[in-house]
Amino acid sequence: MTTSSEDVLMQVGQVRYKKGDGTLYVMNERIAWMLDNRDTVSVSHKYADIKLQKISPEGKAKIQLQVVLHDGSSSTFHFVNRNGQEAQIKDRDDVKELLQQLLPKFKRKVNKELEEKNRMLQENPTLLQLYRDLVITQVISSEEFWAQHAAEYTQAKKGQRQDIGVNGAFLADIKPQTDGCNGLKYNLTVDIIECIFKTYPAVKKKHVENVPQKMSESDFWTKFFQSHYFHRDRINAGTKDLFTECAKIDDQELKKDIQSGISDPLVDISSFEDKSIDENYGTGSGKADKASGNIVHQSMIKRFNQHSIMVLKASTANTSQDTSQLHLNGTTTLSTTKSEATNQIEDRAKAKKRRIQEKLVYDDLDTSCDLNAKTTAPLNLSHIDRYLHGPVPGSGSAEATNEELQVTLTQLRREASNWVNGNHVPRHATTSLVSPAAAVSALGELTPGGALMKGFREDSLGQLIPKDLEKELRNMYMCTCELLRHFWKSFPPNTPQLEEKAVRMHEALHRFHSARLKPFEDRVQREFSAVSQHLTSHLNQLLNTAYRKFGVWQQRKLQMR
Repeated sequence: MTTSSEDVLMQVGQVRYKKGDGTLYVMNERIAWMLDNRDTVSVSHKYADIKLQKISPEGKAKIQLQVVLHDGSSSTFHFVNRNGQEAQIKDRDDVKELLQQLLPKFKRKVNKELEEKNRMLQENPTLLQLYRDLVITQVISSEEFWAQHAAEYTQAKKGQRQDIGVNGAFLADIKPQTDGCNGLKYNLTVDIIECIFKTYPAVKKKHVENVPQKMSESDFWTKFFQSHYFHRDRINAGTKDLFTECAKIDDQELKKDIQSGISDPLVDISSFEDKSIDENYGTGSGKADKASGNIVHQSMIKRFNQHSIMVLKASTANTSQDTSQLHLNGTTTLSTTKSEATNQIEDRAKAKKRRIQEKLVYDDLDTSCDLNAKTTAPLNLSHIDRYLHGPVPGSGSAEATNEELQVTLTQLRREASNWVNGNHVPRHATTSLVSPAAAVSALGELTPGGALMKGFREDSLGQLIPKDLEKELRNMYMCTCELLRHFWKSFPPNTPQLEEKAVRMHEALHRFHSARLKPFEDRVQREFSAVSQHLTSHLNQLLNTAYRKFGVWQQRKLQMR
């Protein structure tokens, strides 16, 4: 039931939830749904727990509104007003608009750092298992885990970040949808907005100047799609436009690009022209010589060319930033103008020679090229199992020369003929390493039941261990080795920081021994007594070695006092 202090802002009847009809209540701090003829609330969600709301697409038979929570669960409400679909859409839109006003006030500010850590744990199963075994069992604290044990993963994550390129058809992917009132709706994602900013820097400049000081984010993009700058193939458009200046800037940049041309000396873009054999046998004027009288066609072709140029410039923006920064930081004087011009000519000549050399020489065919040189980037794998379980190529070996093959064949024929003719070297008692009696005695001692095979079991240890126990044992080894790695890194503890780390890791080892390893040993002793002594003996040996090292260090420390 609702409390007396809650104010019902909106009440919508004839709303179905899981095949039950009821009433939807929109209140000050939560949204609730109550089944008809009942006095208890069946569904209740606080606005602070709601992540977002979704509505059914236009044209769908069912008019629905879905509320998605932060934990991933959701509730879907189906509006079934008896007055028809228009009334159902009106009820749904009224609830949606009211929620749009209420949700920002209660929206939970999710820590971006926590989201990044959660994503890292999901992408790295090994790190997730370490977190479960070390943090959840309170062997170490969460801060210590992320500062020390997960430092390699966080650094690798930072190193893997790369700039995403611009898709040439990103504007075509923006497909508007009708809102039912002679209007259009554009669904812009963060990637699309980033592509627009990269391709059209003038739009990014306008965005910085106007948002949010003069207008909101939605108003800015509404004006962008309504502007002549976006629909520049139209002839009649208003001159009072926010993006009129952007079109002028792009036209100036296009002229500069046409004048500068392409730096590749092997490409002459000005000679690109389609020529065909006409009725004058190539001597008459072709279509390329005739200017098109359609302004719309000229504008559209110009727009396509300009868009392609801007996409190419956006893809090479990162490499050109360093060069432009050097030019901005440098100073030019009149005395160095001639020398700079001379250097530019020499650079062009060198670039042309280098380009021609690239076309003529292939590195993989060059005998002086070191194929074993490690010039590629290292391979970082998050899921090593997928890589290791794939097909393994055969180990390569150097091919033998014809002379070596001939010598090997001759030796093989000689050995074969000696065996056939009985000319093999006979065994002499003086050259035998082991006497027959000693060999038989050794074989008897090494067979099952012999003197040296008292603890032998015909069933191998691997066959006696089930898969789940093997996986848990592997996790035990992984956690133990991770803790021991940091423990041994603190030796020799010649600084106060290393001393503090040695004590901390020693305590962590003891906590892990009592919280994880001891229960595992008890379970193995209870369920698999036959192999209990063999499974954890090596783990105990590793831990006892670390304990002895810490004890020796403590004794020496006391003696020095």
